[in-house]
Amino acid sequence: MDGTEDFKIQRMDVDPSPTSQETDTEEDNGNLNELALAVVKSAVSAAVKTVAEEEKPIKNIKWVTHGEFTAERGHKQIEEFILTWEYQNRWVYYIEFIEREDLVHSYHYNYCVRWSIPTAKKPMPQVTASAYFTIKIIKNKPLDMPIEVFYIFEGLSLVHRPGMTRFQEKWLRDIIEAKNTLMESISF
Repeated sequence: MDGTEDFKIQRMDVDPSPTSQETDTEEDNGNLNELALAVVKSAVSAAVKTVAEEEKPIKNIKWVTHGEFTAERGHKQIEEFILTWEYQNRWVYYIEFIEREDLVHSYHYNYCVRWSIPTAKKPMPQVTASAYFTIKIIKNKPLDMPIEVFYIFEGLSLVHRPGMTRFQEKWLRDIIEAKNTLMESISF
């Protein structure tokens, strides 16, 4: 069977007078139409978001290899990566190397990027928002393999990888706002 065989449509005689079942069907059709409209709106919204991402791709940098890596180079690469993010120029940040962890099969180089918004009234802000970067160097990987990088924002559990998620300035604002709210609730 290739789907090209002839087929017959059988006509049935149906009483055209309205029944209670028909009015129920009209209500069901109304609900079905609402559901279909919601599905279509969702699909169109997702398509628009996809097109917007295509026009504005997530930026990344070319990370160094295991053989090229040093703690100082990691610091510079994080700085280079942060420069690809889009944020208002009122934000300032400072990158600090925290430690090198020697684990069984790898070394983890940990960095902290502290963000703040200094103002003329408060040039030294009371609160900051931090992003923690980890650069993972696997001991038995070839020297020409790229390093692994991931980062998280303080108070949040989502692990980000460069080139996979778009930076949202809102994440920093939310952290700052939560800390300010906490500071206001504590009397000194």
